[in-house]
Amino acid sequence: MWNRLFKLSNERKMSYQRQLRETIVTAILDNKLPLQVPLPSSRELARHLGIARNTVVLAYQQLIDEGYLVSRERSGYYIDKTMLKGRVNLQRPDHDNHSSQPDWSSHIKFRPSLQRNIVKPVDWKKYPYPFLFGQLDPSLFPVTDWRDCCRQALSVSDIQDVTPDHIDTDDPLLIEQIQARILPRRGVWASRDEILITMGAQQALYILSDLLINKDTRLGIENPGYTDARNIFLLKTPKVVALDVDANGVVPGDAVNNCEFVYVTPSHQSPTTVTLPLERRKQLLEDAEKHDFLIVEDDYESEINFIGEPTPALKSLDSGERVIYIGSLSKTLAPGLRLGYMVGSRELIEEARALRRLMVRHPPTNNQRLVALFLSMGHHDSLIHRLSKTYQQRWQVMGDALNQYLPESTRIPSFGGTSYWVEGPDKLDTRELKSRAREQGILIESGDICFMQDDPPQNFLRLGYSSIPSSQITPGISKLADLIHQML
Repeated sequence: MWNRLFKLSNERKMSYQRQLRETIVTAILDNKLPLQVPLPSSRELARHLGIARNTVVLAYQQLIDEGYLVSRERSGYYIDKTMLKGRVNLQRPDHDNHSSQPDWSSHIKFRPSLQRNIVKPVDWKKYPYPFLFGQLDPSLFPVTDWRDCCRQALSVSDIQDVTPDHIDTDDPLLIEQIQARILPRRGVWASRDEILITMGAQQALYILSDLLINKDTRLGIENPGYTDARNIFLLKTPKVVALDVDANGVVPGDAVNNCEFVYVTPSHQSPTTVTLPLERRKQLLEDAEKHDFLIVEDDYESEINFIGEPTPALKSLDSGERVIYIGSLSKTLAPGLRLGYMVGSRELIEEARALRRLMVRHPPTNNQRLVALFLSMGHHDSLIHRLSKTYQQRWQVMGDALNQYLPESTRIPSFGGTSYWVEGPDKLDTRELKSRAREQGILIESGDICFMQDDPPQNFLRLGYSSIPSSQITPGISKLADLIHQML
């Protein structure tokens, strides 16, 4: 029995002590250990596992402290029977194939899974050439700085701050840091009651769609554009209008002016990466006031700018509270943190806060405090500085590789960000290319998913460089070019 239960692995990303503790806890809670039989002695178990005896002693002592084990003098370690009290002791029921099952096709009222969604491999790190947008090269994560903030967040006062239910409020330290450190970099100034913390920019978009859109709302979105935003809006209204994008971003005109609500990505248009010039920004704001429409500015990649001076956010030019500003830390710190923010008028933020309370009450306060500490210590500004240098190098390497191996392709000039938008030969099917490339360890994103029309062009692709080391870019582009030339 002990041989079957106690197996440790040096391939797991946790200490032997933690593995041993996890193994024993699992065995106890799953009723795999007899209550009347003592566990092996620390000396015996250490010898069996080939680890230090002290490792076993510490694991046993921790389990005693937490109520899983009791130590009986001259007898050994036993399971504490009280730990298993209060549990319903029933076996897993067998499903009866003859019983009536729900007809889910009639119960499910809409199926978001049927929308055209971006799909990326969860195990993308295993691929040698991951040209993925929206993922972060693990070597770029500031582990030391983050651990430092984690230790600070474990102080008694911080733990007492973040563990209560905050109902609908946000961590005041994080709000303060967003006010002082993040928004001013984009020329945006806001009071505390004009800022809401969200579970990434995605939740901000969903909240806005609930508050501002109904089935009759005419809404404009860039085409090509951000797929997830389009899918969120289509859940609320069928009147989603495709707005043309050229080499200067979204094109002003009647299509924009006839909308009640316009979603734009002016800093780095998603997916083409072009930047909306200052003149167009001013025109867009003038048109919004003249034609009475609202603008949602998704500044998803605002911090990553390394060619020329950054253009101020559209929100910074807004004097009439028509721009709702959305940002996140996904492209700089880590996408997995799911931490974003929304800036808007007091009235809008008040309603957004009330709606968020019904959804999740508030984002986890421990994450909020960690990020607040990270910002307050200057780690975020330092990280942006390092990322800008790294991404500029990768941007140059990828540009040179594309010019060398795919000179026949065209791409809109990029002025920062983390990806290239590439237009391949007319006959290229990037959906098939994506499948073939994956078989050779190359991950790309086919561009058809970014277009609204039912028959989108098939010859566009997005190549990200935030997730791939510089040394892998040129050989990866070379292999990708070989595949493209084979397909034509």
